[in-house]
Amino acid sequence: MPDSFRFLREETALEILDQRLIPFQVSYLKCTSADQVASAIVSMAVRGAPAIGIAAAFGVALDALAGRDVERAIRILWATRPTAVNLFWALDRMRSIAGLPPDIRGDAMLKEALSIWEEDLRINKAIGANGSVLLPERAKVITHCNTGSLATGGYGTALGVIRAAVEAGKDVEVFVDETRPRFQGARLTAFELFSDGIKFTVICDSMAHWLMRTRRIDAVLVGADRVAMNGDVANKIGTYSLAVGAKHHGVPFYVAAPSSTFDLQCPSGEAIPIEERSPEELRTLGAETLFPEDYPVWNPSFDVTPNEMISAIITEKGVLHPPYGASIRSVLGFEVLKP
Repeated sequence: MPDSFRFLREETALEILDQRLIPFQVSYLKCTSADQVASAIVSMAVRGAPAIGIAAAFGVALDALAGRDVERAIRILWATRPTAVNLFWALDRMRSIAGLPPDIRGDAMLKEALSIWEEDLRINKAIGANGSVLLPERAKVITHCNTGSLATGGYGTALGVIRAAVEAGKDVEVFVDETRPRFQGARLTAFELFSDGIKFTVICDSMAHWLMRTRRIDAVLVGADRVAMNGDVANKIGTYSLAVGAKHHGVPFYVAAPSSTFDLQCPSGEAIPIEERSPEELRTLGAETLFPEDYPVWNPSFDVTPNEMISAIITEKGVLHPPYGASIRSVLGFEVLKP
């Protein structure tokens, strides 16, 4: 697997793997400023909640190293995408050291960005270990969107659970939701599984419920872009539909997320902002226009799955079980807000 990021010390530049070109081309965008990193995030050259946070941290560090205004850098990056809370978590960490003297600020911010990246990799390995025990020795799993190395600092969250299970000797077969409208499942998750030699089959999003009905599916395993303090989860659009299908068919529905994805200021899913993206994502497929511009389009990028539909939330500190308010407090040590 190619690295999602490469920091070039001699050039003071961050290379970001351009996920828009996967699986047919591996190419990197070279960023030397927060503005360029922000552009990569908005255009979805980099996506996935943890990866967005890592990229943003480096964006601030790049401006600090160049002697530019770090508060401006933070503001620009803060405005890139509204739903994934890891972005704001990482930027808050960078802001906490923004007041250092200019002669040491740049190096300190680079060190912090590197720490955020390295921590994420360790966290993902722990999530994988904690979650792999939930899968049987022979498991058929449905995934949604991309939750692997491309979406994180490496290894992955939900896909990290699958990797850890395979590394433990379990026989895992993955059914990959294509994940309309940007096909992160068919393009990115399938690319990672193919690279690792893990058995998989790509399916249309609308096939998942029938698959649960006609074949033995052992788990649905997804990531998260934000988790509220009551256990409601925002994730890529289509996740809620999967949860409804899993509930109906008696299939365990697992969420894998680092503790940084929990929003301590968000009491429930109703408070999570949902990004709406360009109608062109639905209206076009590559160079082909699928239907006229006169047709109205609604394109939310995320939905919210209520906590009662979630069997467990897998974190680096342990597995959370309902009731989530109590388990968030006991396992993660977070103070739970009242809705």
